[in-house]
Amino acid sequence: MKLTKETFASYQETLRNAGRRTTVLVGMGTCGIAAGAEAVYKRFEKEIAAKGLDAELKPTGCLGLCYSEPTVEIKTPDGKSTVYGKVDAAFAERIVSEHLETGNALTVNIYETPAADLFDDNGKPLKQQRIVLRNCGVINPEKIDEYIARDGYAALENALFDMTPDQVVQKIIDSGLRGRGGAGFPTGRKWQFTKNTPSDQKYIVCNADEGDPGAYMDRSVLEGDPHSVLEAMTIAGHTVGASKGFIYIRAEYPLAIDRLNTAMKQAREYGLLGENILGSDFSFGIEIRLGAGAFVCGEETALLASIEGKRGMPAPRPPFPAVKGLWGKPTVINNVETWANIPMIILKGSEWFSSIGTENSSGTKVFALTGKINNSGLIEVPMGTTLRNIIYDIGGGIANGRKFKAAQTGGPSGGCITPEFLDTPIDYESLQTIGSMMGSGGMIIMDEDDCMIDVTKFYLEFTVDESCGKCAPCRIGGRTCYNILDRISKGKGEPEDLRKLKDIGHAMRKASLCGLGQTAPNPFMSTMKYFEEEYRAHIVDKKCPAGKCKDLLTYSIDAEKCVGCTACARKCPVSCISGEVKKLHVIDQSQCIKCGQCFTVCKFDAVKKG
Repeated sequence: MKLTKETFASYQETLRNAGRRTTVLVGMGTCGIAAGAEAVYKRFEKEIAAKGLDAELKPTGCLGLCYSEPTVEIKTPDGKSTVYGKVDAAFAERIVSEHLETGNALTVNIYETPAADLFDDNGKPLKQQRIVLRNCGVINPEKIDEYIARDGYAALENALFDMTPDQVVQKIIDSGLRGRGGAGFPTGRKWQFTKNTPSDQKYIVCNADEGDPGAYMDRSVLEGDPHSVLEAMTIAGHTVGASKGFIYIRAEYPLAIDRLNTAMKQAREYGLLGENILGSDFSFGIEIRLGAGAFVCGEETALLASIEGKRGMPAPRPPFPAVKGLWGKPTVINNVETWANIPMIILKGSEWFSSIGTENSSGTKVFALTGKINNSGLIEVPMGTTLRNIIYDIGGGIANGRKFKAAQTGGPSGGCITPEFLDTPIDYESLQTIGSMMGSGGMIIMDEDDCMIDVTKFYLEFTVDESCGKCAPCRIGGRTCYNILDRISKGKGEPEDLRKLKDIGHAMRKASLCGLGQTAPNPFMSTMKYFEEEYRAHIVDKKCPAGKCKDLLTYSIDAEKCVGCTACARKCPVSCISGEVKKLHVIDQSQCIKCGQCFTVCKFDAVKKG
C-alpha cells in the first residue's frame, strides 16, 4: 500500500479510531529478552489462547524499568494501566488467570510507569517526561501502523507539503535543540550549514555507534521506536536537499538492526521512504552500515571514514562535515536521540520544546542510570533536573543503604559529580562548570566502596585501548597517564606523579586531534580535583581507603571474633589459611593472593581488610 498526501491523513485517523481492547505489552528489548521475556511472552500467548480471552498480546521495546525486567504492562480500554515487574512464566500465567479473567489487578510486583503525563498543578513534570522515549514500551516496533496511529510520519507530511525547508530549519533553530551525542552543538545551525552549501549530492547520517561503557540509550530507541529516526532523517533529507541517508550502527546491536531493517521495509511499502515519498517529487533512501565496535568511530569524521570503507580515524576540522563530509559532500550527522526529537518539534512547535528544560539547554535528556543505584534503567528527564532528583526520586537511592560518593557522566570523556554538587542542574553548561560533561547519556553511580583511582584507571584503559593512534598526544599521553595511575594503585606512586598527570592532561586537551584524546584526561583531572586526599592516601600512606586496590590490601583474621568455623580456609583458592576447628585461623600473607573470598564468606565479621 502506497500512501499519498491525499490518503495519509484519513488512514492515520482510521488507525487512531480503531477499536480498543485490553492489551498485554511485554518488554522485549535486549534487556528484557536477556532476563527471560521470550518465555514470558510464549506463556501469555498460550494462556490467552487457551482461555479464549479478548486481549491483544504484543512485544514492545524497553519501558526503562531495567531493574525489574522482564516487565509486562496491562492496558485496559478505559485507559487504566498496570505495570508488573520481574515476571516469569509462572507469574505470567497468574496474571492471565487473575487479572485478565477477573479484571482485578494483582497487588504484588507492581511498578510505577514512567509516563509522560505525571505533572503537578503548575504543569511541571513530577519525575520523567518522555519525548524521545514516547513510543518505547508503548508500540510494537515492528508494526508501522502502531507508529502512524501515534502521530507517526505526520511531521514528515507537514515538512513535505506545508512548510518550506527554510521554515523547517528555523523551527529547529528556535527550538534550541542541541546535539545529544555529547558536544551539544545546535542542531538547526548544523542543518542550515548543509542546506546553504551548494552541492550536487548531500547526505544524512545517523550516528548509532554508541560506545560509552554502561550506555544503551540509542540502542533502546532503535529497538523500541525505529520509525522516529527514519522519519526524522527523511525530514532532514528534504530540508537540506539530500537524497541519501546512512545509519551507522555497531554490529553488536543485532536486535536494533533487525528492527531497523523491518521498519525500513515497511516504510518503503507505505511510500514513506524511497521513491516519490507520499506521492511527492522527493525521493530519499536509507542504508545501514555496520561498525565493528571501535569507540573512536563515534567521532563524526572517523565514522564518515568508516562508512567510506576506510579505517576509522579522525580528520582535522575545519572543514566540518556539514560543509564537507561523506565523500567530500555536505553531510548532516546527528545521533539517535537527537533525531528522535525532530518529529515532535515539527508537530508541537519550537515554543513547546524550548519551554522544557533550561534557557540554554532545551528539551529532555535520556540517561542510562547504572551502578550502585536501586532502580537502574533508562530515564528521560527535563534538562535542568538535579542529580539529587535523579538519584533519589527516580533511582530510588543508593543500593544497600550505602553513602553516595560520586556520579560519572559522559563516560570515558566525562568527569565525576560529587555530593556537594547533588543540587546542580544537569545541563550542558552546569556540568562543564564542575568539570564533567553531558556526553551521550551514561550515568554511573558510585558509593563509598568505590575507589576513584580504580574507576579512573578503568576509563583511561578503555580510551587507551580505543585510541586510533593517529596523534601522539593521545597515543603517548594516554598510555603514560595510565602507567602512572597503575603505579599509584599498586602503592608505587610518588607525590610528583600528580603534577605529571596534570601537565600531560592539559597537553592532551590542547593538542589531541579529536574529542577522544581531548577528553580522555577528564576522569583523572576531575577525580584529582575532588578526591586529592584519596590519591595521596595511595601515594603517601600506601593505602586504598575504599579497599579496592588489591596490591594495597591486607586480609587478616580478628582473634576475638574468629570462632574456627573453617569456612574461610575451605573457600581459599590457594590454601593459605590454616587453623583447626573451633580455633583461631591465620592467613599466610606470603601466599595470599588477596582475592577476598575469605572476607566474603565469613559470617562473623572476623576477616578484616585494610
